[in-house]
Order: sequence, then C-alpha cells, then structure tokens
Amino acid sequence: MKADFVNPFISGLLNVMSTMAQTTLTPGKPQRKQSDVAKGDVSGLIGMVGPEVKGSMSITFDEQLALTIMERMVGERPGKIDAEVGDMVGEITNMICGSAKRELGEKGYEFGMATPIVVSGKSHSISHQVDGPKIILPFMCDEGHAHLEICFDK
Repeated sequence: MKADFVNPFISGLLNVMSTMAQTTLTPGKPQRKQSDVAKGDVSGLIGMVGPEVKGSMSITFDEQLALTIMERMVGERPGKIDAEVGDMVGEITNMICGSAKRELGEKGYEFGMATPIVVSGKSHSISHQVDGPKIILPFMCDEGHAHLEICFDK
C-alpha cells in the first residue's frame, strides 16, 4: 500500500482529533496486521468502494481515550462505553474517511463510503471484508491509544 494512499487517512485522523476533541495524537510505527482482533475497546469501521479501488478503514480507541474524547466533544464524561460513545466513534470514523475521500478524490481516486459500524468490547474483532494487506498505525496520547487500520485491494 502506497504512502500517498495512507497519508490522507492519517491527516484526517489527526485533524479530526485536534479540531473536534482538542486531542493531539502522536503517530507510532505502521505495521502489517495479521489478525482480526482489535487493539482497543471500541472501533468504528467503514467500507469504501469505487471504480478502481475497494477497501475499508477502522479506528479503535482505548476506553479511557474514548471517554475523554466524549467529554471534550460534548462536555459530559460517561462512566463506560455506551451507545452515545458508540455514536461518537461512528461519527469520528465518518469524518476521518470523508476527509481522506476529499484528498484522494483530488488525486483521481473516487469511491463511495458506506455507513460506519461500531463494535466494542475487550478483544472484539474487526473484519475488513477486503482482499488486501491490512496496515495498522498506532497513535498515542496521555489519555490512551488509538489504532488506525487501513485495508485496500490495491
């Protein structure tokens, strides 16, 4: 997977987190992901399909980071991951993908976005449903970790 294809998702995540949740994430080293087990407690997953490309993206948050983001976005901190936190993660997933879609569209990659799905729980799985390499990118901040996964058939 080419960096010019991955970078719009990274910049989308960093921008959404800083503008919407006043949270600065520090990127770690990207790796190939071999399993479907998530590296956090709540994940948003979105599919993308276009004439030349098919793929999916997920963002997973540690519980404490998800609760902190919720607090920063709406002013209230839930005690645990609930339906409202799930809705927020789905919306963040949509915003990240939408940002990447705009940037990739300028490079000639057109695709439509599905409605995000949200999965939560310890050791939940993320099924990308695409034949292609899965790249996982860790992000850190004082409140916890986030993991961005990108999988495309290109």
